[in-house]
Amino acid sequence: MGTAPETVKRGSGPARPALAVARRCLYRRASWFETVRHMNALLWLVDTIITIFIWLLIAQAVLSWLLVFGVVNRHNRAVAVIGDFLFRVTEPALRPIRSILPNFAGVDLSPIILILILLFLERLLIYDIVPHFL
Repeated sequence: MGTAPETVKRGSGPARPALAVARRCLYRRASWFETVRHMNALLWLVDTIITIFIWLLIAQAVLSWLLVFGVVNRHNRAVAVIGDFLFRVTEPALRPIRSILPNFAGVDLSPIILILILLFLERLLIYDIVPHFL
């Protein structure tokens, strides 16, 4: 009502040009898009790390089967290095699950349980938790 269309008055403060207000809104929107873009990058990183860890768990299980059935020689230097790496990477996550699970006649189900937990967390994070924040 006494304000020209090219200015915007907020509260009792001085009138601001509408262009400045529009720029501020665009800046906030661009800032929001930057946040979403960074959030997508973070989600991609978490998803990739979970996927790589799942593949390491599968490789550890396959290598353990190959060693048990005598397909590969555990005294081979390359097999020993790969096996040691996979053991050191996966064992800290598998140990708590092994302490909870009962013994199933020598069959280790802890990698399957951990893979299911990781897939659940991945789906929960990407499809349920994060979209509510965006």
